[in-house]
Amino acid sequence: MTSAYQDLRKGVSSGIGAYLLWGFLPIYWKLVDHIPADEVLAHRIIWSVVFLGALFFLLNRIDSLKTDLRYIKTHPKIFVAIFLTALLISINWVTFIWAVANERIVEVSLGYYINPLINVVLGVLFFKESLSYAQRIAVLLALSGVTVLTFSFGEIPYVALILAFSFGFYGLVKKQTQVGSMTGLMIETILLMPAALVYLFWLHGSLTEALHLSGGENTTLWLLIGSGAATAVPLILFGYGAQHIPLSLIGFLQYIAPTTMLLLGVLLYQEPFTTVHAVSFLLIWSGLILYTISKLKRPVRTAST
Repeated sequence: MTSAYQDLRKGVSSGIGAYLLWGFLPIYWKLVDHIPADEVLAHRIIWSVVFLGALFFLLNRIDSLKTDLRYIKTHPKIFVAIFLTALLISINWVTFIWAVANERIVEVSLGYYINPLINVVLGVLFFKESLSYAQRIAVLLALSGVTVLTFSFGEIPYVALILAFSFGFYGLVKKQTQVGSMTGLMIETILLMPAALVYLFWLHGSLTEALHLSGGENTTLWLLIGSGAATAVPLILFGYGAQHIPLSLIGFLQYIAPTTMLLLGVLLYQEPFTTVHAVSFLLIWSGLILYTISKLKRPVRTAST
């Protein structure tokens, strides 16, 4: 077995693992749905810093983190970009947590189905990327799916759109920072941590009281502490996978997460999935399939004489 094949196999396994963990993440947030989403977000930020800090220490990467921090400090534009990604990811996180607690997992999955096509639109608007005819049709199909939901239920699927756009802009801005995923997440959560600590202090009067949620329920506290690992582990797996597998394969794997969420919402949590939902999702799925196929196509080269 060649080294390249082993790397590919490990990369695929890591990628699948990352997307499965993201897909099953609603189960985790359901376990703490008796805690307000904003409070869960504050804990998630704090414990992500703790978990990532321990990870940097164990991996002996503290010096590289310090180097990145010094570099960012001397480049104000990068600092502003990372601060913006921190705000965007916090909006994404709190929306996700709130939606799960309020039985809107199906809409969460819709958001992450839409997200790849939002990325396409952002690429056109900000990087002047050109779209093929098939890719334009794909975007129109997704837009049609959202429109069907909006007119049928008389309400814009704002949860799905907030998730899709916040994560889309997060990726757009993060691309400009040129900072690794693990380092970037560490810096983002460090920037958010003071606000999270102040918020918990304001809610409970002291940080000690903040750790005694629901009358000192240990299970809840440990779940909130574990949110740091739940945040970082999938990202680390994804980062490893992205380095060892083709981008086109990542394009296929990314649909594991929203598909898993959709199945959880409908089968496990008995959320409604009407005919209107089916039509809307079919339009979006068709757009995703068309877009993915168009990206896989390669121009046929003719042999030179």
